[in-house]
Amino acid sequence: MKAARSGTKDGLEKTKLAVMRKVSLLQRKDQSEEEDDAGYLDVAVSEMKHPPPQLSPMPEGLTNHQVVRRHILSSIIQSERSYLESLRRILQEYHRPLMEADPRILSPRKIRPIFYRVREITQCHSMFQIALASRVAEWDSSEKIGDLFVASFSKSMVLDVYSEYVNNFTGAMALIKKACLSKPAFLEFLKKKQASSVDRITLYGLMVKPIQRFPQFILLLQDMLKNTPKGHVDRLPLQLALTELEMLAEKLNEQKRVADQITETQQLARSVSDRLLSKQLNAEQGSLVLCETLIETVYGERGQVLKSKERKVFLFDDVLICANINVKGPPDISSLVPVGPKYTMKWSAPLQQVQVVEAGQEGPQGKDTFFQQSGAKRTGGACTSGKVILGPPRLYQELQELQHDLSVVEEVTLLVGTLQGTYQNLNTTVAQDWCLALQRLIRIKEEQIQSANKCRLRLQVPGRPDKSGRPVSFMMVFNTPNPLSKISWVNRLHLSKIALREENSPGWLYGEDEGKTKAPLWCPLLSCHMPVFATKSPERKLEAALHNPVHCALLGFSAASTSLPQGYLWVSGRGEGSQGQIEIFSLNRPLPRAVKSLQVGSAVRCLEYVPEPPQADEVEAAVHKAPSGSGANICVGLDDGRILVYGSVDTAAQCLLTLRNPEGCPVLCLKQSARFLFAGLRDGTMMVYGRSNSDDLWEPDSCRCVNLGSEPVRTLLVLDDSVWASCGNSVTAVDVSSLSTQKFEVHPDPMVSVAHMACAGGGVWMAFSEGSSIRLFHTETLELLQEINISTRSTLLNTGQKNMRVTSLLICQGLLWVGTAQGLIITLPVPKLEGIPKITGKGMISLNAHCGPVDFLVATTSTLSPELLKRDSVGESPDSACGGEDRSDTSSQESLQQSSSYQGEGRGKGRGVLLQYKLRSTSGLPGRPLTAQGDEASDSSLESLEHSVEDGSIYELSDDPEMWVRGRPCEREGGRRDRVISAAVISGGKGFRRLKEGAPAGTRTNVEGLENILMVWQLPLTV
Repeated sequence: MKAARSGTKDGLEKTKLAVMRKVSLLQRKDQSEEEDDAGYLDVAVSEMKHPPPQLSPMPEGLTNHQVVRRHILSSIIQSERSYLESLRRILQEYHRPLMEADPRILSPRKIRPIFYRVREITQCHSMFQIALASRVAEWDSSEKIGDLFVASFSKSMVLDVYSEYVNNFTGAMALIKKACLSKPAFLEFLKKKQASSVDRITLYGLMVKPIQRFPQFILLLQDMLKNTPKGHVDRLPLQLALTELEMLAEKLNEQKRVADQITETQQLARSVSDRLLSKQLNAEQGSLVLCETLIETVYGERGQVLKSKERKVFLFDDVLICANINVKGPPDISSLVPVGPKYTMKWSAPLQQVQVVEAGQEGPQGKDTFFQQSGAKRTGGACTSGKVILGPPRLYQELQELQHDLSVVEEVTLLVGTLQGTYQNLNTTVAQDWCLALQRLIRIKEEQIQSANKCRLRLQVPGRPDKSGRPVSFMMVFNTPNPLSKISWVNRLHLSKIALREENSPGWLYGEDEGKTKAPLWCPLLSCHMPVFATKSPERKLEAALHNPVHCALLGFSAASTSLPQGYLWVSGRGEGSQGQIEIFSLNRPLPRAVKSLQVGSAVRCLEYVPEPPQADEVEAAVHKAPSGSGANICVGLDDGRILVYGSVDTAAQCLLTLRNPEGCPVLCLKQSARFLFAGLRDGTMMVYGRSNSDDLWEPDSCRCVNLGSEPVRTLLVLDDSVWASCGNSVTAVDVSSLSTQKFEVHPDPMVSVAHMACAGGGVWMAFSEGSSIRLFHTETLELLQEINISTRSTLLNTGQKNMRVTSLLICQGLLWVGTAQGLIITLPVPKLEGIPKITGKGMISLNAHCGPVDFLVATTSTLSPELLKRDSVGESPDSACGGEDRSDTSSQESLQQSSSYQGEGRGKGRGVLLQYKLRSTSGLPGRPLTAQGDEASDSSLESLEHSVEDGSIYELSDDPEMWVRGRPCEREGGRRDRVISAAVISGGKGFRRLKEGAPAGTRTNVEGLENILMVWQLPLTV
């Protein structure tokens, strides 16, 4: 118990050893158990000697933060108690009765794989509960919990036990399904156990809880961290605990994804009649990019919807497969355990020949493109005229007809106005009513077209050539569950094609163990490389770049999911002599396009984007709105000491203001906060420019000066209420309001200076002017947390370099990007949440490199317009109004589960972890609701198969802190629920070269001339 109270990293191990010394509590496993269990000890914990955690009554005089932290601690206690009870129910109500049954219901050889590692997980959490009870007992004096989570769940034993459980989970469910079909006694046993339980949770509902456990912990610790003030003794431990749990949860999530993916692929491979394709599927089970149940719509000759049917669509890295979904299985089994469907392959097509087509883009397809029709074989000509417009495209024809009629009626209205006499129903008022009615019909038709695009995936798929040998393609139309699903499909199809290009096959070099368990498209994909300047000049050198996000309202639905993050890319460089040059690129397409070039009188050293300040009445809504660019500015730091402020409303880019420092000292770096602009100068000074209102420009007269030392201020970093400025081998934290300073040394060598800083969560990574090491510091305690030598990562590529100088640094989408003087780009995985951005895995090296130093790395991100994501009801869509739609196959329970699962998946992704298996997506799990309500839960809610949406905060406390209730739908989360973020990373440097695996980095293959080149890496949309 002493080790548990100390909260050291090995506290759990010491606690377990201390418990094991009590011989009366220790029970060795029977020798008949499997050899795999030989390394684990079965520890029975007596509740008499180790009572569960109990929080003492709340003392008086607590602050609001302390009160909330006690409530969250109570939630942790109750959550863990409920979880342990579920684990014990699995062992006591299912495992033990099955093992002791006489006559036997199942043989022990089948029982053990079903409950594999449940006992060991129970032991881990029994030990954690003992340590938690010790910590809770002294809560009022210590108020510390983060280190306990680190000590308990950072051990390899926990990861091993959970990994083995997760890897076995899909197989265990298959065994249960098979036993239900072959052993009626086992099926009856499961039904009786469920019926006799108070909460009606199925065995599946209990066994899925370990998969959800760490997401629950993460959400609770996030709430705890939010209510822990800076300077509190628990801040850093909580951040470290979040990091450990996120890393553990992502590993388990990835293993679950791989297991499910292999199961789906194997099921599909059995249904494929083509031996070659079946063999390919079995050999490349890790290449499944996306699969989902979609609704294929079949049209008649006049464009009416005849019927719709569920299909399972599989997107692999090089082929698209559509399959029929066969009968799922008996309903009594489906309610107890998820029964995977069987498939029959309908068609397959090479990915390169599949095109996404939006409504209204059918013109170029001509008469060789046909819509799938009822009873028409894909090999024959379904339409001979080529002039009939079918399905959603007919909406455009109807819209054009309405617009034509409106123009005619407007002319008639003018003519009616010239009538000399008075006639019944023939006057200007009636004619204007006609116009208004037609305008309403046009508006409805436009909304129908938009709805058709939002939830309809239209694919042009190659068919067999016709009798004359001409290629024929078919248009397949699928209904997606929601707009997010449509966006995800279009984006993954686009990226999968990019992944097939030579420069991405492979695009990155990583350890042998890495890529085996990773999802397709997990590596950033090089979408293009292109010259910066229109004319070649060896004297030009790139200095900086930034992303100016501007929402483009004209961008179509699919274009928004395949283009780069919307807005403009500004790239600066030194021109010939002392001249500076800025190139502006538009990013509203899959490839950057140069739109403007600016010449300035001095070399450009740095750029800074100043976003449009939110209006007072729009502060709440600003989080959910795409940046409009109105009122935003670009600050340009020059070698002659000037700071030019450009407007960024459009590409006119007018210079609005010029700021000067008295000495004319070069401006090396710029950063902005809400009311201040910070400029780091070469002479060791930081200039601070203020403005009275956030709408105004910076005031030159408000300039204040902070002297940081004699070395140049090479980089700045703005945190919540301070700005970090580097000067030599030290960093000074400057308070934004008072300009008070706190200086701390970050490198022991006084000849080395801090060159780059990148912040994420509660940590700052720093790179230096010399050497290949990068260091991580805590933003609050300024403590050194980790040091990494990137040259050891480059040994994968046999670089032959002992030291690799870092020339650029960036954190984006859970990756720390490092650019080197050798032109290599290295990525290292870091957490995405509010924890500490420690390196949590092995690095990768891009096989696409620059020939000279990587001058900059810039992240471009934008949120798709919320208008694009508004959900349109499929039942109210234009096609259903056409009549005759057959929905007989879409009412199955699995269809509802698939759809709700995807929606839950989208909600879960907003926080960046556990996209599919977090608690918020339990609404999509088959079987009875996974409720944690008490005994007073209404019978109707327990009987209903409808799953209500659970709040992101998991559960809320009722008046009685010991009682758990479902959280109410959270309006605050509602705005973020449908956020879709587009991201890309752009690097700049001299030349482009393609490296070969195993070849020394000095060997240049595929080298382009030493002109300044941009490389653009596109990342999958996060939804």
